[in-house]
Amino acid sequence: MRIAVTRPQHDAERTAAALRARGHEVLIAPLLKIESVDAALRSSWGGVIITSANAAHALAAHTARSALTKLKLFAVGERSAEAARQVGFKDVTSAGGDVRDLVRVLTECKADTTAPLLYLAGEDRARDLIGELAARGIAAEIAVIYRAATLPFPPELATALKDGTVDAVLHYSRRSAESYIAGAKQAGVIKPALAVRHICLSVQVAEPLKGAGAVDVMIAARPDEAALLQRVGA
Repeated sequence: MRIAVTRPQHDAERTAAALRARGHEVLIAPLLKIESVDAALRSSWGGVIITSANAAHALAAHTARSALTKLKLFAVGERSAEAARQVGFKDVTSAGGDVRDLVRVLTECKADTTAPLLYLAGEDRARDLIGELAARGIAAEIAVIYRAATLPFPPELATALKDGTVDAVLHYSRRSAESYIAGAKQAGVIKPALAVRHICLSVQVAEPLKGAGAVDVMIAARPDEAALLQRVGA
């Protein structure tokens, strides 16, 4: 299969390598670019939470890095946990799943409520993690440390869709799915863009595609890349 990967460049290259190892041809076509946000991180915290490796990457150059990496960190999954270790965190706990698993782990660990946890987040978030933790008696505050900026629809992707040389498109976020639809409309290729197979990380990611009229939409059994890549061969 020839598969288009629409996630940001750095992540897309890693995904492309995994797909090529499975014998697929890959078109890297980023629709978003991750940018760091200069968040003020000056308070005392009981620990750190991240739900994306992008948060760890954004912290790498932040002035608060040395202070924060001394704290315990809770990560949503193995990818984000490994990214946290790479920037200097030593005490890292991975929930090994999605935000629901992360909330469960934080509740079971009876996270320190004498000082709030610090949630290093992106500008776009699918769930109210702070609210879910508050309902369980866990104090946490949010700091937006990165954002996803929309990129122009890649001409290579528009041409491939028009020529019918793309078999499937991988979608990792709702924001990238929305950018795909908007960009395809602007490029005049919305019909072939919706006609290909769409393989999505979650139901939430798939919603904009289904709403736009895509019929061949597949959803990963779990919201992680391993499950998504399993869908490629389904």
